[in-house]
Amino acid sequence: MKFTSVYYEPNILNYHLGQKLYNDYSDLPWYKIDNHNRIEEMTNKSNKEFANMKRYLIIGTRKTHKYVINHKISDYLVPFTSSGCTAMCLYCYLVCNYNKCSYLRLFVNREYMLDKLINTSYKYERQLTFEIGSNSDLILENTITQNLLYVIPEFANNGNGFITFPTKFDMVEPLLTLDHKGKTIFRMSVNPKNIIRKIELGTSSLEKRIVAANNMCEAGYPVGILIAPVILLDNWQKQYEELFDFLADSLTDKVKKQLSIEVIFMTYSYIHRAINNDAFPNALELYNPEMMTGRGRGKYCYRENIRIPAESFIRNQIKQKLPQAKIIYIS
Repeated sequence: MKFTSVYYEPNILNYHLGQKLYNDYSDLPWYKIDNHNRIEEMTNKSNKEFANMKRYLIIGTRKTHKYVINHKISDYLVPFTSSGCTAMCLYCYLVCNYNKCSYLRLFVNREYMLDKLINTSYKYERQLTFEIGSNSDLILENTITQNLLYVIPEFANNGNGFITFPTKFDMVEPLLTLDHKGKTIFRMSVNPKNIIRKIELGTSSLEKRIVAANNMCEAGYPVGILIAPVILLDNWQKQYEELFDFLADSLTDKVKKQLSIEVIFMTYSYIHRAINNDAFPNALELYNPEMMTGRGRGKYCYRENIRIPAESFIRNQIKQKLPQAKIIYIS
């Protein structure tokens, strides 16, 4: 990972991971900050600097540890070891939360977070699923911190229930030999090749993502697929039909037999439009006033008369081409 500079809270050096990162990136300039959430230098930058800001590495400790109830793939969303990302997906929902400051932030107090997760997993009569990757991409993060090499075996041997995370990256090789005991659910996010190439900037190709999913399943991990987000560009039916053809041809039989699928339609916002127009003036326009309507607080979603037939189309594609798969939800 090529970063240009590091911004850090001084107390990170009291943690093993903080010391490791300090050594790993000792050749970069390091700048002290009071709080990873409020870096005045970053907030004062223009939207045009968005891509450059993705090359800053921010390191601190996570202060908020409240679990959020979830009713989709997991029971709880868990604040975990990172937020933000180095990728530049033009629709990224983290931009709604962090605006142009959606760069990668690493949190070095991982021992506390994992201890809380393990302790929480035993407070319920049934086994729960905990989403640990809702604020970042943990496969990407793992290339810097190796946190998953620590978290997956620790939870496997000491936790109850399951942990899960989604990814748009293929760097899974270090995970294939871990002692996971089937307690980590791996979910690969996919989209048509054209969308990955032109909209999901800085992520792995569709081909590499599917190889990674196949390899994780072969290594014994439960595997799911996210069709996320569904983006209704010109000729979208043909693009998604080709995607499902590719999935049917490329996923192994072992994956297909246990496959779960999530489908999420795109939510866009005026914040995305402002940043994309300034930072990526030649990028595809994702806002379509003829197909989209307001969703409160400056957000846009597809109109009901557009979305309902699109959802039917996606359901039919799954039924025809991945008939063994279980649709968890469509939102």
